[in-house]
Amino acid sequence: MHTRLLLLALAWSGLVSAALAAERPNILLIYTDDQSHRTVGCYEQAFDWVRTPNIDRLAREGVRFRRAYIGSWCMPSRATMLTGLHQHGVMSMRMEGKYPGSTYDPEQCPFWPAVFRKHGYVTAQIGKWHTGVDAGFGRDWDYQIVWNRPRHPDNAPNYYDKQLISRNGAAPEMVHGYTTDNYTKWAVEFINGKGRDPDKPWYLWLCYGAVHGPFTPADRHLDEYPNVKVPSPADIYPPRPGKPAYVEAFEFWKRGPKGQPVERRVRTKVPVGMKDLPGRPLADWVRQYHQGVLAIDEGVGRLMEALRATGQDENTLVVFTSDQGFAWGQHGLKSKVAPYDAAVAAPLIIRPVKGSAVAGHVVEDPVSGVDLPPTFFAQAGLPLPWAMHGHDLSPLFTSRDARWSHPAMLVHTAKQYGADTDNVPPRGDPRLTHGPGVPWYVVYAKGRYKYVRTLVAGETEELYDLKDDPHELKNLAHDAAQRERLRAYRAAAVSELKRTGAKMADRLPPVGTAD
Repeated sequence: MHTRLLLLALAWSGLVSAALAAERPNILLIYTDDQSHRTVGCYEQAFDWVRTPNIDRLAREGVRFRRAYIGSWCMPSRATMLTGLHQHGVMSMRMEGKYPGSTYDPEQCPFWPAVFRKHGYVTAQIGKWHTGVDAGFGRDWDYQIVWNRPRHPDNAPNYYDKQLISRNGAAPEMVHGYTTDNYTKWAVEFINGKGRDPDKPWYLWLCYGAVHGPFTPADRHLDEYPNVKVPSPADIYPPRPGKPAYVEAFEFWKRGPKGQPVERRVRTKVPVGMKDLPGRPLADWVRQYHQGVLAIDEGVGRLMEALRATGQDENTLVVFTSDQGFAWGQHGLKSKVAPYDAAVAAPLIIRPVKGSAVAGHVVEDPVSGVDLPPTFFAQAGLPLPWAMHGHDLSPLFTSRDARWSHPAMLVHTAKQYGADTDNVPPRGDPRLTHGPGVPWYVVYAKGRYKYVRTLVAGETEELYDLKDDPHELKNLAHDAAQRERLRAYRAAAVSELKRTGAKMADRLPPVGTAD
């Protein structure tokens, strides 16, 4: 009798758990690569000729975040998405072997999708993988179609065709075709039911490789955006007053025969996909970059149509963002990584489940990539499995009147993670820089102001008023009238580092600004 009652109780518990799981929202995270907020038509920073109707529709139906700092480059931003932690909190992650080779210990560095699996979610990941050779199938993911760059470094440059694709942990096979379209197709198949239990909620992380270098558009888009006008950024050429020394040294561009900016060859070893084409006009690069976004926008349209056609639209939280932005000429750059909005600010749009009263709302407060995983847990009604560094964004897309008291922080520690960030490397140490020679830094943003501390002894701090100076041309750290605000933001940045467990916070290199 007792055994029968126990079995009935367990069965009832299982039914209740299944019913609760069925009520939880699906979560679709659309994650692009190197896509600046400037490439999305609904953003004020976009050129007036930019067309992204499907992404713009997400913004009309949901909430657009004006300033989002997801990461500084591809790998750490993805580590943050998988852990909810800044780089200094991602234990055991390290770069090793031929680039982009990387590894981690899943015991020291668990990824949260495994927790969703244990609570009744089907978890899926499709597209680019750039966080350790172990892609986590069977532990973190129920369904996975992955281009694993760290595992196959010789195939790593193939962003747009001829990719080694592994399905559900099997040996990889060569797959041809334009990758943005391939990833969209596979994601639509999953939404339609392939590889999942129809009675369970799902989380899908769709990782496009576009618009990473070599910035290849689909053939059907090669004639788009003809005769576009691309004004020269104000500080494309030096001098750049008030900037750190490494920014003053950027010279990716020169004046061409007609006075327009053209590319210079400045690197002997070129990063993956980032070709130097001396003499190529800036405008041609910008046009090509934006052409590459068009297939992403079409993909968003196909994904949303699949949700509507399958009746899942009303119960699916849709998030559109990128790992970081990409600068074209601003501050002399042709790159990501640097702490300026032109290089790292990403689009972030959250379209809530149906019934929300915030459609078309724009959030002015800056937010961080670490805020997204806690948001997903809150939306799924699940407790956090560990202390994450960010904060649940749900109030910002459930009420237009929600107040946001948290800062946004972005910590760049080059290729170093976890305990390897406890001490800042000295000037000249190769561990100190990544990308185009960008040293470690901390960005702290709250309200209209943004503070940057370059972690090089004696280097200038930076403080920008992004309302009056959205292009970050005037460093207010050198303005005596801003001395009190500078000190307050400096102290707040250090406090936020300490709150998130950064051991380097107690031994940062001294700043160079007169105090």
